[in-house]
Amino acid sequence: MKWVLLMLIICYAVPLHGLTKVASARPKAVNIGAVFTFNSLIGKVIKVAMDAAVEDVNASPSILNTTTLRIIMHDTKFNGFMSIMEPLHFMESETVAIIGPQRSTTARVVAHVATELKVPILSFSATDPTMSPLQFPFFIRTAHNDLFQMAAIADIVQFYGWREVVAIYGDDDYGRNGIASLGDRLAEKRCRISYKAALPPGPTRENITDLLIKVALSESRIIVIHASFIWGLELFNVAQNLGMMSTGYVWIATNWLSTIIDTDSPLPLDTINNIQGVIALRPHTPNSIMKQNFVQRWRNLTRVGLSTYGLYAYDTVWLLAQAIEDFFQKGGNVSFSKNPILSELVGGNLHLDALKVFDGGKMFLESILQVDRIGLTGRMKFTRDRNLVNPEFDVLNVIGTGYRTIGYWSNHLGLSVVPADERQNTSFSGQKLHSVVWPGQTTKVPRGWVFSNNGRHLRIGVPNRYRSEEVVSVKSNGMITGFCVDVFTAALNLLPYAVPFELVAFGNGHDNPSNSELVRLITTGVYDAGVGDITIITERTKMADFTQPYVESGLVVVAPVRKLGSSAMAFLRPFTPQMWLITAASFLIVGAVIWCLEHKHNDEFRGPPCRQFITTFWFSFSTLFFSHRETTTSSLGRIVLIIWLFVVLIINSSYTASLTSILTVHQLSSPIKGIETLQANHDPIGYPKGSFVRDYLVHELSIHESRLVPLSSPEEYDKALRDGPGKGGVAAVVDERAYIELFLSNRCEFGIVGKEFTKNGWGFAFPRNSPLAVDVSAAILQLSENGDMQRIRDKWLLRKACSLQGAEIEVDRLELKSFWGLFVVCGVACVLALAVYTVLMIRQFGKQYPEEAEGSIRRRISPSARIHSFLSFVKEKEEDPKARSSRGRQLEDISVNGSSRCN
Repeated sequence: MKWVLLMLIICYAVPLHGLTKVASARPKAVNIGAVFTFNSLIGKVIKVAMDAAVEDVNASPSILNTTTLRIIMHDTKFNGFMSIMEPLHFMESETVAIIGPQRSTTARVVAHVATELKVPILSFSATDPTMSPLQFPFFIRTAHNDLFQMAAIADIVQFYGWREVVAIYGDDDYGRNGIASLGDRLAEKRCRISYKAALPPGPTRENITDLLIKVALSESRIIVIHASFIWGLELFNVAQNLGMMSTGYVWIATNWLSTIIDTDSPLPLDTINNIQGVIALRPHTPNSIMKQNFVQRWRNLTRVGLSTYGLYAYDTVWLLAQAIEDFFQKGGNVSFSKNPILSELVGGNLHLDALKVFDGGKMFLESILQVDRIGLTGRMKFTRDRNLVNPEFDVLNVIGTGYRTIGYWSNHLGLSVVPADERQNTSFSGQKLHSVVWPGQTTKVPRGWVFSNNGRHLRIGVPNRYRSEEVVSVKSNGMITGFCVDVFTAALNLLPYAVPFELVAFGNGHDNPSNSELVRLITTGVYDAGVGDITIITERTKMADFTQPYVESGLVVVAPVRKLGSSAMAFLRPFTPQMWLITAASFLIVGAVIWCLEHKHNDEFRGPPCRQFITTFWFSFSTLFFSHRETTTSSLGRIVLIIWLFVVLIINSSYTASLTSILTVHQLSSPIKGIETLQANHDPIGYPKGSFVRDYLVHELSIHESRLVPLSSPEEYDKALRDGPGKGGVAAVVDERAYIELFLSNRCEFGIVGKEFTKNGWGFAFPRNSPLAVDVSAAILQLSENGDMQRIRDKWLLRKACSLQGAEIEVDRLELKSFWGLFVVCGVACVLALAVYTVLMIRQFGKQYPEEAEGSIRRRISPSARIHSFLSFVKEKEEDPKARSSRGRQLEDISVNGSSRCN
């Protein structure tokens, strides 16, 4: 019995000792600090939520076991200094983590201290996107980064086709950094913030009023409010009094407004009337059973409404509890030590040496970042950059006494009417957002902008040129007319809104003003737009925005031309000299090939050399008219002849068509063939004075300035071209096609030479990022589609006198490059036929004269003798078999008769 009792004691003593050791490693309680303002909008929510979370954690048998989780809450009482000092008090005691502070501005300061003391800081309200884990490694954000909220707003702006927004924000780190992120996201969508309206951290009603008056004077009507809970509703109250909650305005609020609605619902009637039609964002939380049970329980805990901050506060406590459990399972120990740097600061009244370093802080931080659980707000898991996975927001529209969810936004899927977590289980139609009731109780999507300084007419600069009154003309009574003005007026008439404007002449009417200078004055605000023959070039697009081109007008060369009349050698014009030479050579070559293939067995190609030469020459050139009398008997000769006759057919048809055109159509000729001719010679060149043409010729085509002659009017064009280089004139004029066509309408002795060598167009100029440029571009396209543009063009620019005559200069002559494929095919056929013929002759020669082909054993034959024998064989006429047998019998008879006589 003694031995049995001893064994039982040993068996039970070992595990009991192990359990005692493990239990001793876990403290009875773990302290967590919480710093926030109890009576703030979100403070009264998160206090209840954290108390409920601590109660649930300590009641759960699946976590922490015998260890009790305690949260010690300190009230900062709306004081930023207290928000910094209270966390320091926690760091004097054995606190493993701190929840808070509530604001991003104080969280930055506390995060620096936490990094030094290795105490993790967790915040679900400090959502400043610039607080990176590289700078603050012990700061953990347990809510979605504001970066994603700004991305959602940018997608909304892009979805409705707006280009510019006004941003109203508090002038602190939280407001500035959030709006900077919004600007970056808008830039990715080719949008921008046109006006950043900053308010002091504690603005008065007077501050808000002054700011909103400036906003009302701006063009954009898309207003994004990244406000504080303290003054956000006051801003809407002032906006309502200023008439800024009416039709045409769009207000987009970040999640501060949805938090107020959720927490203080129902809002007072005056407050809810001030925010009618506003779009607000709210962090999306899945409608799970866990969340539904907690919402039901919340109603029994407090009368305060449950906002998303309460849900994140509850999940943050559970996240810490799970991390603490993991920390203990890895062998972590809650112990603190003195900081050697702070120990040197002994003395004084601050007692900084009392701050302690959490020895297991780094291991505990890793446990927090490795948590992966499903909470009230969805999945609580951190990415590599320490953001929560699957950021998603609800898009709300304030209507009546509440709001309506018009859609959802997720980081990976963008806008949708179905939440991202439900898309896999439902049929997704692809719709982005439901309809919205905008301010002013309208469902029509606002345009998003108005003309600044209402009541002031737009000043439209029009170049007052001394040329081509059909394009733009300033009358003596101040009236401005012309093609460009009519197009602009017609485009404005198609817009769905009225555009008050006045046309202002730019220039003195005697000298052609510079269009580049007009565009520059638009950028300085002298003019609100430019209308006229403003060519869209790279230099100008850097200064202003242009509409869709309404006239295609590249640069062309105009020069004196003369009609090509009939002459004795007119029949040679269809082909170039090179084409004539190659064609003639081809006739001779093909004739020679046919002679080689037919000479041995065709009597028509035999006889004296002179006769053979004449026959071959006649045969080759008679194929031009398909009148050759000689017949080809060999298969190879027929193949070559068929291919050659096809080539002759194509050449003959092309020659006939070209000659017909030359003799029936008036052709114009000029020694200048285009811009290439002007680049190669040194003749003077005319250009329109004040135009971009001069810079283009100098910088792009490297034509020396001394050759360029400025001309101001069509009359000067005419005189300079008639005088020519010899009498102080110019060899040619370079100008835009639209002006040249007008110039040539009644001057038949000039014409466009060469091809258009640039592709430009005329457009209307507007200031950078002007939304009016986009609308006018759409109107120009509509004018082109419905035919109005052509009618306006016919009214001003259509001329019938010489427009067709001067449009084309000399039809191109037929060149070798158009027929080289045919010549190659024919040449290949000739070479192959000769090669096959040579092989056949060699074989035939070997059969008939084996002793010549292989050499005799008894006598040696030199190579030259064998070649001479082969050529003699080829030259010798080939007899048919009947003729050879008949001649053989005659030779035998002669031999027999001869022998008889001898006998």
